[in-house]
Amino acid sequence: MLAIRLATAADIPTLRLLVERAYRGDTARGGWTHEADLLDDERTDEQELAATLADPACRLIVAVDDGRFTGTVTITRKSDTHAYLGMLCVDPDLQAAGLGRQLIAAAEAQAARDFGATFMEMTVIDRRAELIAWYERRGYVRTGEIRPFPMPGEFPFAMVVLERALA
Repeated sequence: MLAIRLATAADIPTLRLLVERAYRGDTARGGWTHEADLLDDERTDEQELAATLADPACRLIVAVDDGRFTGTVTITRKSDTHAYLGMLCVDPDLQAAGLGRQLIAAAEAQAARDFGATFMEMTVIDRRAELIAWYERRGYVRTGEIRPFPMPGEFPFAMVVLERALA
């Protein structure tokens, strides 16, 4: 039975493994949303996840199916009207089955309920045209804003900003 709920501190080690499996390394290549061909560092660590959980302006949402962590998404309150959707991931073995859509819907509802958000914003690596198109099919539109990649160093890509009105 699938449950989508807020994460707890006890979930952090398992969540970290899920995120790394979905974003980096050879296991990520089993799905289509990975960054494994662009980046080879860690996507997150337990300290970052714990800080997110402790931050009152953030919510960490998990999908658990019969005890197995299958997906996660993070939302952050950015302003009185905007929330930010980040770190959406689904286990590579389960991608393209609708869980990503369910997690987005849960994140949007949580952002509206907890933060009063009327808009959800996200950023996607500009080289991920198929992922940007997937979000556009979910109702997200490009704002025209391009942001630098949020890690120190020289990277040959940037972040495309997408937004969707909630409600």
